[in-house]
Amino acid sequence: MEICKTHIDGLLVIKPDIYSDERGYFYESYNENRYREMGIDVAFVQDNQSCSKKGVVRGLHFQRPPYAQDKLVRVLQGSVIDVAVDLRKNSPTYGEHHAVLLSGENHLQFFIPKGFAHGFVALEDDTVFAYKCSAFYHKDSEGTIRFDDPDLNIDWKTGHPIVNEKDLHSENFRTFKTMF
Repeated sequence: MEICKTHIDGLLVIKPDIYSDERGYFYESYNENRYREMGIDVAFVQDNQSCSKKGVVRGLHFQRPPYAQDKLVRVLQGSVIDVAVDLRKNSPTYGEHHAVLLSGENHLQFFIPKGFAHGFVALEDDTVFAYKCSAFYHKDSEGTIRFDDPDLNIDWKTGHPIVNEKDLHSENFRTFKTMF
């Protein structure tokens, strides 16, 4: 397994060891001991999965403390552009984002610690997205920031995003009050 740091402290791209042969492939998608040895010492308590059509944007979502979540995300089928935005007010990269291509073919994972908003756009129909969370979902602690906020300037690589009502009426980054 290889851990790749990004330009934003705490965001990690994980490249698992893939064992392929004529039958297909095998890899450990998660092993608590190995992740801890690599510096990801997080107890995950909830797994989530979604399936999206091409062009669906989900995000930018986060949970406010004390329900903030570390996330370990990956794609089982299809592909996404996955994005994390730094919401940590005292961070030198506050308001910056990092995007990574995750797919069922490249098997990359993205570790997103507490203090980040998270979202993705499906690049293919029937994209299956899976993620582990370190805290249980708490509806009253949920927050959203507009996926198309001009101050964030995220390139979602889609001309006609499909977005639900909640995400369309999210807060702008400029007026967002961080609690991280």
